[in-house]
Amino acid sequence: MNNSKEMTTLAIKALEDKKGNDIQVIDIRDVSVIADYFIIASGTNTNQVQSLSDNVEETLGRAGYEPRQTEGYNSASWILMDYNDIIVHIFSEEDRLFYDLERIWRDGKMVDIQEFK
Repeated sequence: MNNSKEMTTLAIKALEDKKGNDIQVIDIRDVSVIADYFIIASGTNTNQVQSLSDNVEETLGRAGYEPRQTEGYNSASWILMDYNDIIVHIFSEEDRLFYDLERIWRDGKMVDIQEFK
């Protein structure tokens, strides 16, 4: 299993473990060089959004993957976690609707998260 698939699998599990909402994966390999996958999820409140981020960081960290950069943790309306091969976006529900990354990155391929299980 390549690193980006392994990291995506771990990130999905970490998000599911903390009851992340509407987890989506977009394969952006054919449309961008910034990463292989975007993983997008949302939480219902600030505490859950931060908890989702904490669990992703802890789960990937145990597997030896450290984020290159994390932004937005304190405001917890949109936390972006850059792991080079994958980028995890964790939104408040309101900000997820506003930014609508799924529409912006519609040239990427939506991947059923079951493929990572």
